[in-house]
Amino acid sequence: MKGILGRKVGMTQVFTKNGKLIPVTVISVEPNVVMQVKTVETDGYNAIQLGVVDKKEKKASKASVGHAKKANTTPKRFLKEIRNVTENYSLGDVLKADTFSAGEVVDVTGTSKGKGFTGVIKRHGQSRGPETHGSNYHRRPGSMGTMLPKRVLKGKKLSGHMGVETVTIQNLEIIEVNPSENYILVSGNVPGAKNSLVLIKSAVKNNHKVEDKEIIYYVEENVVDEVVEETSVDTSKENATETTEEVKEQEENTVEEKAEDTATEQ
Repeated sequence: MKGILGRKVGMTQVFTKNGKLIPVTVISVEPNVVMQVKTVETDGYNAIQLGVVDKKEKKASKASVGHAKKANTTPKRFLKEIRNVTENYSLGDVLKADTFSAGEVVDVTGTSKGKGFTGVIKRHGQSRGPETHGSNYHRRPGSMGTMLPKRVLKGKKLSGHMGVETVTIQNLEIIEVNPSENYILVSGNVPGAKNSLVLIKSAVKNNHKVEDKEIIYYVEENVVDEVVEETSVDTSKENATETTEEVKEQEENTVEEKAEDTATEQ
């Protein structure tokens, strides 16, 4: 098990050499610092605590400043614990985008977008009532249940706040990892709004590696040069044929002029 924190940038699409289009989510990965290493002897379980995004010391508590100094770093805005880590990490290690590689299957966790206070149709997918004949029952909830308890039973699907929940999308494939520009391309969509914090972890149910996709980034320069050379050769041939035809026409004109001059002299 391994993981890293990143920010959702947005969605785009890439093409493979086989001509397949893959929708991907771009996740920018800032340097993650190992703030704490937990072991079975000290804490009862194995885990590491990752910190990301620097925070000013004057805005941080003394406890967080002291916690960060143990790892020789500055206080962090976001802290996340990852359990059952298989690799050996030490305090102060920095994790970057190359923690994962293309072809790995991961689970991505984020906070869903907030929808505000919504009704039962949008929140739970219930159907509306008739729109005509004076029913006066269009988008309201249905029956509240039996009369005996004289109250609404717990678990009733009613109107309320929708969104802002922790959602995990499982078994997403990593299409590309770019350590130089610090981003990861993950297939499919990821929960959360743009610039929201997401957690990428090794897949729980599908831990094997998928075959790496060959992505087309740009047109090869050799192909363009060959096309240019072919066109230049063709144009040179056309120019050569045009010049030979012009020379022939000039020779014919000179021959005709000489014949006319001889005829006038006679």
